[in-house]
Amino acid sequence: MFKPHPKIRSGLTPLAWIYGFGVELRNLFFDHGFLKQKEYPIPIICVGNLTVGGTGKTPHIEHLIRLLSKKFKVAVISRGYKRKGKFMQVVETNSDVNRVGDEPMQMKLKYPGTTIVVDKDRRNAIEYLLNLDEEKKPDVILLDDGYQHRYVKPSLSILLIDSNRPIYEDKLLPAGNLREPLHRKDRAAIIVVTKCGDNMKPINFRIYATGLDLFPFQSLYFTNFVYQRLQPVFPSDNKESYSLDDLRKKEVLLVAGIASTKSLEEKLAEKTDNLQTLFFPDHHFYGKDDIKTIEKRFADLKDDKIVITTEKDAVRLQSLTNLSKELKEHLFYLPIKVSFLEDIENESFNNKIINHVRNYQKNSRLPEK
Repeated sequence: MFKPHPKIRSGLTPLAWIYGFGVELRNLFFDHGFLKQKEYPIPIICVGNLTVGGTGKTPHIEHLIRLLSKKFKVAVISRGYKRKGKFMQVVETNSDVNRVGDEPMQMKLKYPGTTIVVDKDRRNAIEYLLNLDEEKKPDVILLDDGYQHRYVKPSLSILLIDSNRPIYEDKLLPAGNLREPLHRKDRAAIIVVTKCGDNMKPINFRIYATGLDLFPFQSLYFTNFVYQRLQPVFPSDNKESYSLDDLRKKEVLLVAGIASTKSLEEKLAEKTDNLQTLFFPDHHFYGKDDIKTIEKRFADLKDDKIVITTEKDAVRLQSLTNLSKELKEHLFYLPIKVSFLEDIENESFNNKIINHVRNYQKNSRLPEK
């Protein structure tokens, strides 16, 4: 039976107690009004997690963009993790990825009609968006990775949990991966268990439901990733695309700088027996030595070869000028989309989001659509 376990560093438990005390003290200050939260006259949907590491926030934000853009003007606020710029910046399709961050750039290139702002100070970014001209002012704001940014009070919080690291078996940092104690999941109205495998059975759903011990007002959903056709990172050098089934006879080098590579590595291993990997830290900006390493590993592959990377790695690699033409011709990224395990869950989640935005009591200016 499928039974994942997060890694626990038991020797660091005393430090986790100290960390937990500080986190709970901060939360109590917000709960009792000693630290002030600000509420806004517009629906603000926060997508975040309780753990460090990747839970699939960007694909779920992109799902919300696709869903809401059909009816409303959508804006996204991101911190732009590891970007080099310090001040608020509106992301454009020709922005410098180093200054705005890889994930905001990825979203802007995929959804150029969506306003995307990067700023560590979310309140500052919200004020900017609310002061835009009426035709540009958003109807709804998506707050990327804002669950711990309590100075903003979201109208709705969505909490993501990696199915491979259930939070009810995890511990606080640094003994485990929890940013906050488990009971702080109660700020979220929607809980999504992400990266679910094909081997999940009804009993696994019950295990998660029991372990999370949710309140009646909280809704629980399960999603996985749908992997699409491989697309060229440099379309001017190669306009081909491949299905994953085309990898069967190819030598594959997976290059990635993401928090969690497990799901991607397992998917590619299903499609080829000739998989090699080269991993870098999350949000890693590639330097000259990194490119030399990639070029060398690429040269060691046989003739029928391909280099695969992620979407957010692709936007970082596209900004580089020191890649060989041969590598560019063989470099592809693998797009992913979120899929709910059950069609009825997909419909329920989408309706809940649409109704929240439309019926938000302080957003009466929105027309029925």
